[in-house]
Formats: sequence, structure tokens, C-alpha cells
Amino acid sequence: MAENITRAIKDQINRKGRGWAFSPKDLSRLGPSEAVHVALHRLEKQGRIRRVAHGLYDLPRYSSLLKSNLSPDVDKAAHALARKFGWRIIPNGNVILNMMGISTQVPARYEYLSDGPYRKFCIGDTELSFRKIASKEASFKYPESALIVQGLRTLGKNAIDEKAIKKMRAWLPAGMRGKILDDTRNATKWIYDAIRKICSEEDYAVS
Repeated sequence: MAENITRAIKDQINRKGRGWAFSPKDLSRLGPSEAVHVALHRLEKQGRIRRVAHGLYDLPRYSSLLKSNLSPDVDKAAHALARKFGWRIIPNGNVILNMMGISTQVPARYEYLSDGPYRKFCIGDTELSFRKIASKEASFKYPESALIVQGLRTLGKNAIDEKAIKKMRAWLPAGMRGKILDDTRNATKWIYDAIRKICSEEDYAVS
């Protein structure tokens, strides 16, 4: 039985691909909790997976150029923790601006907003924190809505220019525009005004 569980875990991890971060909760359907933990410990000792935080692992990405494993993907680790604790999360600060192509600066620390408690983790050499927000701030039908609203809030009203509008428009799939407009209609006025420009086919000069 133990070998079957270990094999099933390896198969699932390999299907997800290199860089995937996960906790035992992601593998709970494959066997009893204790057996899953034993299998993960065995795979870690064999060097097949890597422990990146307490109760959190990844399948390391490998660089042929550097001939070594790359650092953990912090965003994937954040989402693995969110699945583990049952949180809804939204990237914050430079994390979200980097994701949308507005900033090319690699975040020195990763912050996510969540409907869970404040928590801080170290993923490799990188600090990952979760800051609690009111549920209503994340209570959109579509995750893209929460991302755009938080991206605009991160930028601030006075920093939303034509370049930022174009970047966000390019990031947002065209098929989502009408849905986002409807989903965010109760957002703060200046945020919704910017969303209308993002979802428009026209280019606006933003004052």
C-alpha cells in the first residue's frame, strides 16, 4: 500500500510539472494522512521533491545553464498555502504590478491580501506574507476583477496613466471585459472609471 501511495503521489506531482508547490492537503485523496506524510518524507530524502517551508514542498525547476535547481516559485507557494488553509488571496504591491507587466521590478518581498489571518513565511530566501482584508474586498465573481481592482488601488489614483491602462488591457482577456465591467460596477468611482477605460477598445489620454 505504501508503495502504491508513493507512486500515485509521484505521478500527480509529475503531471503538475516542475515548479509546482503543494502541501499534503493537495494529495489527501491519494491515501491516509500519515501515509502521505511518510511518502513525502521519503521522496524528499531521495531528492525528488524539495521542502520549501513547514508542510510545503515543490518539484524544483532545474536550470541546465546553471546546472542547479532554481529558487522556489513564490507565487505558486502562496497559492499552495491558500489551498492548504482555505484562504482566498489576491497579490498586492509590486507582485500584482509585476504580474500585469506594469512594473519589471522583481519583488524583494511578496505580499498577498487574504480573508485569513495575518501570516508570514520564508520561501527560500524570500519573505512571503498574507495580510487580512475584509471579505467584501475580495468578493467578486471573477478573480480577474479582484486583481484589476487591487492593481489600480496599488497604483493609486494619480499614477493611473495611459501606459498603465494599456498594460492592464493587454493583460485582461478580451472575452472578460464585459464580465469585469458588470462585476466591478460597485467599486469606488475612480477605480471603476479606470476599469471602463481598460475594458474599452479605445485609447484614452488619462489625466
